[in-house]
Amino acid sequence: MEGHDISQAVIRRLPRYYRYLGELMEQGVERISSNDLSKTMKVTASQIRQDLNNFGGFGQQGYGYNVKYLYTEIGKILGLDENHNYIIIGAGNLGQALANYQSFEKRGFILKGLFDVNPALKGKTVRGIPIRMMEELKDFIQENHIEIGVLTIPKEKAVEVANLLVDNDIRAIWNFAHTDLNLPDNVIVENVHLSESLMRLSYNISRYHQEHKDR
Repeated sequence: MEGHDISQAVIRRLPRYYRYLGELMEQGVERISSNDLSKTMKVTASQIRQDLNNFGGFGQQGYGYNVKYLYTEIGKILGLDENHNYIIIGAGNLGQALANYQSFEKRGFILKGLFDVNPALKGKTVRGIPIRMMEELKDFIQENHIEIGVLTIPKEKAVEVANLLVDNDIRAIWNFAHTDLNLPDNVIVENVHLSESLMRLSYNISRYHQEHKDR
């Protein structure tokens, strides 16, 4: 893969492959063809083969894919064979909900701390992890080798806090604040806009109602 840029569309599909293959393993499926996998994923068999060929292919003609092997290899491509320490900034409802989602740990994402500015939250715990105040952030990042910062804070504070994380050597941010972050190119940002997802759902509901109304 050296020197080969993988499109963002392919990268977005990789977690879906990983999830579906995990479900197939739970069902006891040992191998699967690209045609059968395409029916499950609603992606063409040709697209699946093209996607996986970016990373070496993994299949055998006439045999298909070994489910466990492909699941393991995609996990490696996604970096899930390593642990990633992360912190959550903003210990409100969303921050605490993310902290309580233990499935992240099964994927190697280890929650090390939660931070907030509300003194009423100081010392409270989520799954045994205490909520700390922001003045502890800098030392905590250095002492715990934090790789990822998760922002679940109001958009008015997001840029300031993101820059604070960058200044303390955080190079990956999962951003749930309702604003896009424009940070240095060496900082990886994944913006999650829940409201946009809900609006896409609203559009599709409206279109569905219109189509059935016209019939």
